[in-house]
Amino acid sequence: MTTPTPPTPPSEPAVPSEPSMPSEPPSPDPALSAIMSERRQLTNLAYRLLGTLTDAEDVVQETYARWYAMSRPQQEAIENPAAWLTRVAGRICLDVLGSARARRERYVGEWIPEPVPDSTEWITGRPGGTASPGPADPADQITLDESISMAFLIVLESMTPAERVAFVLHDVFRYPFAEVAEIVGRTPAACRQLASSARRRIRAARPAEPTPARQADLVREFKRAWQAQDINALIGLLDPDATAIADGGGVVSALARPIVGGERIARRMIDITGLVADVTFLERTVNGRPGLVAQRDGVTVVVVAFGITDDRISDIWAVLNPGKLQPWITG
Repeated sequence: MTTPTPPTPPSEPAVPSEPSMPSEPPSPDPALSAIMSERRQLTNLAYRLLGTLTDAEDVVQETYARWYAMSRPQQEAIENPAAWLTRVAGRICLDVLGSARARRERYVGEWIPEPVPDSTEWITGRPGGTASPGPADPADQITLDESISMAFLIVLESMTPAERVAFVLHDVFRYPFAEVAEIVGRTPAACRQLASSARRRIRAARPAEPTPARQADLVREFKRAWQAQDINALIGLLDPDATAIADGGGVVSALARPIVGGERIARRMIDITGLVADVTFLERTVNGRPGLVAQRDGVTVVVVAFGITDDRISDIWAVLNPGKLQPWITG
């Protein structure tokens, strides 16, 4: 006969009336954990390949959908799931890049990559698969921090889809050309040539950036000069050949075409001062570099990234398209 169990205090969970050995918690499925741990890596990769977080998330979603569409025996037959996920995501990105060119030809106004806040979320990717240590020449190595800067992403936009995929996979994420070839669908030698061509573009466009602290000072001085409507100070901060581009996506009013020339940009900034009188400018990290965020009634309406060369602002990229500002929207 079972001895009755004394009542349990209300704050304690009820226990079974029969004594029993504590059961072991179900052990997590190591395969599932390994698969899900790759999500950030895949998002990092897809964002750099596509230039928009929305497209990157769609690619990651499709990659996982293809994984779970397989039967358990098919999944278990894959020796390296992380490498499989990367191959699939890379191939999807390659297809998306091909169609993206056609979409951007129909895009209203200038197209700028989607800005992302605080780089710490986006520079934590790590090499996957059986990635090699990377190029032997340290000068060829691109850091994950550098690969998210707006200037870097703009250069990537000038590459062919195959160049972009081969370069980002090999030079940024350190995948060996043998694995890159499986994704791009070309020989390792051809992929090496693609990455070499892309590397030349990067070197030609690589600015001589000042220190991060100096970059922050320049952006802060630019903000102050703009708010004070000090045209001479603005001209002094801008490179004589500076370029300003705005992306409204046809949704909001923006510059119809780039403005070239430091003085022209400064005068345009003064002209629109009245239009931004009710806007608050905040100093924020934009794609890993000092930038500005404009808010109206607490809601982000513009994100501005800067390219800085030789202690002057050489590029201004202003994103106004609300579809690209979702990560920045605040109530």
